[in-house]
Amino acid sequence: MNMDVKKKISYLGPPGTFTEEALDKFIKDPDRVEKIPFTTVVEVIKSVDRGNTDEGLVPIENSIEGSVNITQDILAFESEAKIIGEVVIPVKHSLIGNKKIKLKNIKKIISHPHATAQCRKFISANLKDAEVIAANSTAEAVKILKRENDDVAAIGTKTAAKIYKLEIIEKDIEDNKDNKTRFVFIGNSIQPQTGIDRTSIVCFLKEDRPGSLYNILKEFAKRDINLTRLESRPAKKNLGDYVFMIDVDGHLHDDNVFDVIEVLRRSVYIVKILGSYPKWTEKK
Repeated sequence: MNMDVKKKISYLGPPGTFTEEALDKFIKDPDRVEKIPFTTVVEVIKSVDRGNTDEGLVPIENSIEGSVNITQDILAFESEAKIIGEVVIPVKHSLIGNKKIKLKNIKKIISHPHATAQCRKFISANLKDAEVIAANSTAEAVKILKRENDDVAAIGTKTAAKIYKLEIIEKDIEDNKDNKTRFVFIGNSIQPQTGIDRTSIVCFLKEDRPGSLYNILKEFAKRDINLTRLESRPAKKNLGDYVFMIDVDGHLHDDNVFDVIEVLRRSVYIVKILGSYPKWTEKK
């Protein structure tokens, strides 16, 4: 392999998003990576499917807002790409301006509705008279701010403020200090066992029958396999048809995980493997 060739990693952009912050936290050698932003989760995953990029990074779960449904649906129904890794970062919002000004002088706030909702208490206490303007992303809000007057502020990431050379008026203004988002790396392979792994699967019912979910859970419980996430999603067919999205501790090649998947496949389920990959730990 040519050591001068950079690994291409697509991510949910534009530059300055939380996804880029997560990518920067994971990358050990920035000079060996070419970051390529896309405007939608679909484009990120499809760039990996088509071979245009080596890997992709997309959000899949937030500790407050729950799962990112578009990511789950594309991986389950429209892509053969696999989850090859994950990274978890705290969601830290900053109030950003063209220059540092007093809060009472701010007349408008630009941001994504999720961000303004997550900073509701701060806005209510300090900026209750300011007009709130919606943007497509926090990164776009900061980019727009560059063209605005000094009495306009944006809620976004420290990364975005640095990219556009803007000032942070207040940092960590989010209401919930424990808010975190989990991101997954998308690739085209099952990762080798590390001993601290996670496996993500989707169970499709071959036919609807009473006790379907119970029968799934029973097989995992019998093998002492810990489920870290369980969700049902519409099966994109008839109303009332669902698939089960499941994350478990362990690797596909662990005997107990391999065995439970084979058992489910022999009964009433089609099991799609979304990936086996190392679990994120802060010590990395």
